[in-house]
Amino acid sequence: MNLDVVVFAAHPDDAELSMGGTIAKLSKNNLKVGIVDFTRGELGTRGSADTRQKEAFQAAILLKVAMRENLHIPDGEINLSKENLLRAVMTIRKYKPKIIFAPFFNDRHPDHISVSKIIKKACFYSGLSKLKTFIKETPQEAYRPQKLYYYMQTYTFNPSFIVDISDTFELKMKAVKAYDTQFYNPDSTEPETFISQPGFIKFIESRAQFYGFKIGKDYGEPFYCEESIELDLVSTLSKSH
Repeated sequence: MNLDVVVFAAHPDDAELSMGGTIAKLSKNNLKVGIVDFTRGELGTRGSADTRQKEAFQAAILLKVAMRENLHIPDGEINLSKENLLRAVMTIRKYKPKIIFAPFFNDRHPDHISVSKIIKKACFYSGLSKLKTFIKETPQEAYRPQKLYYYMQTYTFNPSFIVDISDTFELKMKAVKAYDTQFYNPDSTEPETFISQPGFIKFIESRAQFYGFKIGKDYGEPFYCEESIELDLVSTLSKSH
């Protein structure tokens, strides 16, 4: 199955927190979006790998993604090894997305940084015909996505562009809150973490409002690209008439 977009994330809930509104918007416009989690989040303080998996699929259903899969790399062991790089390359060649999203390359969590580095390298190496990969003994074709965009997690950056998610913000937050074990719950008896504090969800909401305000909308999600991005000025001006 070929996809339009693949979103790579270190842990289940990363994609929803960072760009759930954009995922929902793309799906709403009949584009095929896939989410690929590197780990099951088994080192997380709250919940378990099994509960995270169930929550991840509930969120995926809400966002109406075309597929969600897990690479089953051990949590905390996301390093730029040949094995992990090849897993990413095989995934890119399998789905042939036009656009890939990955975590921004500077962040509070080391796993987010590692995924960012792996995906940047995988996007390039996936296009090398002499790098051979196989799925069930069937050789894969070399393939390179058109663009790699980075989404924001904890640390901020100056965005290359901002996506208006005003019409999908509520759906984004429903997908985030599908991770019942991870975020604030006054009835929970589990230890408090960085993301389970009441203020964290408020931070996610406020950030969406902030970036929405910067483009004159209610809510927005910021993205960064290391390359120049073309603006179709004629099309933009035509829509404004």
